Amino acid sequence: MTAATVILVLVVVTALAFDFTNGFHDTANAMATSIATKALQPKTAVALSGILNLIGAFLSVEVALTVTNAVVKIQNKDGTPKDALTADGGQALLFIVLAGLAGGIIWNLLTWLLGLPSSSSHALFGGLIGATIAGLGFSGVNWNGDGSKLDGVVGKVILPALLSPVIACLIAAAGTWLIYAVVRGVAERYTNTGFRWGQIGSASLVSLAHGTNDAQKTMGVITLALIASGHWTDTENIPFWVKACCALAIALGTYLGGWRIIRTLGKGLVEIAPPQGMAAESASAAVILTSSHLGFALSTTHVATGSILGTGIGKRGAEVRWKVAGRMVTAWIITLPSAAIVGALLWYIGDVLGGGLIGAIVVFALLVAAAGYMYFRSRQKPVHAGNVNDEWEGSAPSADRTPETV
Repeated sequence: MTAATVILVLVVVTALAFDFTNGFHDTANAMATSIATKALQPKTAVALSGILNLIGAFLSVEVALTVTNAVVKIQNKDGTPKDALTADGGQALLFIVLAGLAGGIIWNLLTWLLGLPSSSSHALFGGLIGATIAGLGFSGVNWNGDGSKLDGVVGKVILPALLSPVIACLIAAAGTWLIYAVVRGVAERYTNTGFRWGQIGSASLVSLAHGTNDAQKTMGVITLALIASGHWTDTENIPFWVKACCALAIALGTYLGGWRIIRTLGKGLVEIAPPQGMAAESASAAVILTSSHLGFALSTTHVATGSILGTGIGKRGAEVRWKVAGRMVTAWIITLPSAAIVGALLWYIGDVLGGGLIGAIVVFALLVAAAGYMYFRSRQKPVHAGNVNDEWEGSAPSADRTPETV
């Protein structure tokens, strides 16, 4: 087995690990409101979301082979790697991708530990940007494209990050106001029952869209690594085993729940009633599907959070915890540069130690150590299916609260 093959194996394992963290980090985007309103029991919700993520991952691979072209210049337009990066079995490209993936995973785990719903997509892009700058310089980043259309980091990542939560917030606020205007005078027990059923459908649509959108990113990264190392030559298709492994990884991560972030989105931002939950999920699904059609690298986290915030604005007398919202926005702002710093730092550490196989093993070992430390810290104050719906600290107890069972 050559050094390039060993590095390729590390890249594939790390990419699947990123998909796994993406799954449990972003489960809250679809299911936090359904869990908070008790439309679904916690474990039922994450199981349903996991199944739909699995199905969604197989529905489309349209942009997978060129997904990294949106932010870095390591691929040609047809999805093949740059010739300068394919020497020695593609070790230079594989090392950049490995460091970038590791940077994204570490940032995902840190924000999960803190219960902050940051963007997994931006963590991935940030890690790749940082590793690319370290390995190729600033010219290796696709900042603005060729200027003929919205492209590059600015057009495909930063602008959607600024606009999508605002648009989702406005749509959800309008939808919430309209819903309450329509059902005014109807007994609350009837409206809550009906909207809980509606939430199941809208949350399922968000889960399906998330699987279709997010699993493609790592499918493309793994296929790019296989092409760079000479293990795959077809630039029009993705190996079935790559599709299956990525789909299973994101579905398994989703099933595990990511309870810390589910708690923040479901209970920490707004006290959500079923009509608000359905409005939030419907707004999220509409914005995600529209932007995917337009080809923007949208963050489902930004959209879901904006939608939930909008339901608090749209309901008269609703409590919105602006301090929690401020922490979330801060996490959004620093995700891409922070993941970039981690990705660049890991690349430099590996490069100083000689790059190649030794550098790749060191980067992987640092990733495992960081992940182990954060998992250990999370166990000191665990959040799980049994306490995810507990009252948020500082909130008045809810009159209709019923204990959740594990």
